[in-house]
Amino acid sequence: MSKSPTLSAADRTKLEALIGHVFAEKERLDRALTHASARTQKGANYERLEFLGDRVLGLCVAEMLFRTFGAATEGELSVRLNQLVSADTCAEVADELGLHLYIRTGADVKKLTGKRMMNVRADVVESLIAAIYLDAGLEVARHFIVKYWEKRAVRADGARRDAKTELQEWSHAKFGVTPNYRVEERTGPDHDPRFTVTVEVAGVKPETGVERSKRAAEQVAATKMLEREGIWQKSSAGN
Repeated sequence: MSKSPTLSAADRTKLEALIGHVFAEKERLDRALTHASARTQKGANYERLEFLGDRVLGLCVAEMLFRTFGAATEGELSVRLNQLVSADTCAEVADELGLHLYIRTGADVKKLTGKRMMNVRADVVESLIAAIYLDAGLEVARHFIVKYWEKRAVRADGARRDAKTELQEWSHAKFGVTPNYRVEERTGPDHDPRFTVTVEVAGVKPETGVERSKRAAEQVAATKMLEREGIWQKSSAGN
């Protein structure tokens, strides 16, 4: 990762080519790639952009799914949406773009690995989407999202049924009981909460899911139980 507070002209040109958009205001691109730990003036990081980009991504992916899967139920569309806007998928897009080469962070964040570093890469993708949206509008942001998310939307993993429905049918058939979901914890600021939810089925070990909404966390927990019990094969995103 670069130590400079701004991108070099060469790096900016490379990144704009990957994104498919030349920024009218170059500062937006710089800010989208700057972590709060970098030594910049107050507020000159991607945190506010990440908040906006998360919503733009959700809207465009939901619209894409609604248009592409005309026969899908609301439950199936929700499962696909949760998968496509997850930190795993956003980090995957960041890696495809090679954003790790351009993110500016402080020395402490440079040492992060694994899940925590994945979250930084995912956050930068969302902030980048916001920067594109603010610089050029929704149509250009949508074009970027479709370019990198459409192929992921049609992968086999995305065709799964609603995990909660699947788990309920399995638990009824096998044990004659209904799964019980319990919120264990809610953390994070109001604009970016994290819900920890445990699902319990009498007769098997519980599972826990963590996501940005209670519903999404329930889906994660149900998916983990289905995969562990061999009802579903483990998704490629989880390998």
